[in-house]
Amino acid sequence: MPAEIKGLNEECGLFGIWGASDAAQLTYDGLHSLQHRGQEGAGIVSNDQGQFYRHRGLGLLSEVFRDSETIHQLYGSSAIGHVRYATAGNHGVENIQPMLFTHDEVGEFALAHNGNLTNADTIRGILRDAGVSFQATSDSELLGELVATSHETGFINQLKASLNQIHGGFAYLLMTPHMMVAALDPNGFRPLVVGEMPDGATVICSETCALDQVGASFVRDVEPGELIIVTDDGMTIDHFTTDTHLALCSMEYIYFARPDSIIRGISVHEARKRMGALVARENPVKADVVLGVPNSSLSAAIGYAQESGIPYDMGMIKNQYVARTFIEPTQPNATAAFQ
Repeated sequence: MPAEIKGLNEECGLFGIWGASDAAQLTYDGLHSLQHRGQEGAGIVSNDQGQFYRHRGLGLLSEVFRDSETIHQLYGSSAIGHVRYATAGNHGVENIQPMLFTHDEVGEFALAHNGNLTNADTIRGILRDAGVSFQATSDSELLGELVATSHETGFINQLKASLNQIHGGFAYLLMTPHMMVAALDPNGFRPLVVGEMPDGATVICSETCALDQVGASFVRDVEPGELIIVTDDGMTIDHFTTDTHLALCSMEYIYFARPDSIIRGISVHEARKRMGALVARENPVKADVVLGVPNSSLSAAIGYAQESGIPYDMGMIKNQYVARTFIEPTQPNATAAFQ
């Protein structure tokens, strides 16, 4: 596929909640804590007894949902949301998630994706041969189209079959009128966690910092190859494959994740401090101060300073009130579209 139309989605943020009266507002709050995972666009789909409402747009979450009334128009007790990051590809609103699909059995379903499919070209060719007209240019649409065109019986069986057709590192959140489903690739390349609100609502999101933001308690990590199915009757754990091997992307600890998140039982902040200490042992230098640049390196800089005995200090200060200043998308447009 030509580079100009291939969307990369390595570091997006996912948040979903089932069974909360203020689902859209909680999804907004959760996505706000995941803004570091994507600044190019954001969107939320809510579910009000099978009626879906969607708002999405280009830009930061606060730009897309600039009007507070927008959240109030996303009715329902369940919602999934997405913040998108891409370094290449089409930056139009059509690639902003969650995406919506029509399904013969469930009617309509929404999908949000974090990851990158290695066999996207092959899958796109198969779907094109089956007569699919694509709504976007990113890899994220492909699972939804596979499910919608599957010949298996039942939504979950169709989803399982479709997940076994795609390859790469991926985390998905899907929502039908009657369920929310999370799926993680066989290697667990991206983090995905389950939490519970004090009122019993279930939250599934990319990092534990989003659980903290909405006041949810951590329940468990989503394991490789798992399907987490949430309905009004509770949560069910299923699998689309048992041929799994946990191999979480190291960049989550190095750069992607927020330092106050806990991934697989390990504090990101403490992990970065240990990395900094190791660098100090392997690469000792004579210096006056240790500085952290960019923000994701602050924990590592503290670890380096503690191990080396060189004072840690502030030498470069990022303006915390501006958008991303490192590895920016190529077109920082900020328009929104309500559907």
